[in-house]
Amino acid sequence: QHLEPAPRFYHRHGTYHPKCRPRPVPRFFCKACRRTFSRQTFRMDYRDHRPDLNAKFFECVTMGVGIRMSARRLGLSLRCAELKLRKIARHLRQLNLNLRRPLEGHVAFQFDEVETFEANRSLRPLSVPVLLEKETRYLVWAEAATIRPKGKMTPARLQKLRMEHEKHGYRKDRSRRACRRTLARGRELVAEDTRITLFSDEKSSYPGLARAAFGVRRLGHLTTNSKLARTTWNPLFPVNHEDARMRDMMGRMRRQSWLVSQRRRYLDLALQVQMAFRNLVRPRLNYDDESPAQMLGFVSRRLTKEEALGWSQRWGKRSLHPLSPRGRSVAEVESTWRVAA
Repeated sequence: QHLEPAPRFYHRHGTYHPKCRPRPVPRFFCKACRRTFSRQTFRMDYRDHRPDLNAKFFECVTMGVGIRMSARRLGLSLRCAELKLRKIARHLRQLNLNLRRPLEGHVAFQFDEVETFEANRSLRPLSVPVLLEKETRYLVWAEAATIRPKGKMTPARLQKLRMEHEKHGYRKDRSRRACRRTLARGRELVAEDTRITLFSDEKSSYPGLARAAFGVRRLGHLTTNSKLARTTWNPLFPVNHEDARMRDMMGRMRRQSWLVSQRRRYLDLALQVQMAFRNLVRPRLNYDDESPAQMLGFVSRRLTKEEALGWSQRWGKRSLHPLSPRGRSVAEVESTWRVAA
């Protein structure tokens, strides 16, 4: 019934009193499948043992605090904190994607790659392509990809690389595929007739990837030498500033840190948390009042951490909108905005 609900497919079925809620939660009975459900069934913290700590944990991991220290502060076990982060990250990824709408007119993107590593800096480097909307600093997408080790190859390092290949296999360079997927997310964000200007450095693979993602007819690609000083006068300052902010707010991205990810996929989950926090919760800059998503018209105001971790987003556009006081879906809220416009 949650896909195509019939009128009055349920009736009230009492309440229950959870320990983490100040008020009783009403229950309902489905006439079709004859099973009970409640308001809690459609929330992100469904079946959580400590849902009262989700917002505090979300704040910790977006402020550069590691999982171990966050667990110690909140009184959680390390394993519980790891599982809670994965659940929150998957939810925020769906929320970030559900609230997007196609942009029209003219859109300016900035594209760059950040290098980091998993487990070992000299043996297992990673590349993180970052796509940013220039004016609002909206983070369109970022994901990690394996790259081959580079730099000075001493005999000791070559020996370690041979041992690494024997244990984990030959390390493939998947940077180009990650760049292609990141630019594809930008293509999903713009309407068919939207003009696009892409700013990037002079890496030789970028022009071909940009043309394949956006097409030649509506794309304007401007490049900047990567050796240019990274000041406010640099055309790539917004994306360079965002790269630096991500390194500061994510311990996993720092060059020398105890908080480094042991597996690439866990860095991807941490990036999803940062993207949702950057786009929906935090203002664009310290002196702004609006978030990047609010500036683009995706939401009517900034979300609080509790609202971002509220309604589950498992059903795409049919999911409940985090800012809807009447429990309307994302699609219904967007249709209302289009009619008003």
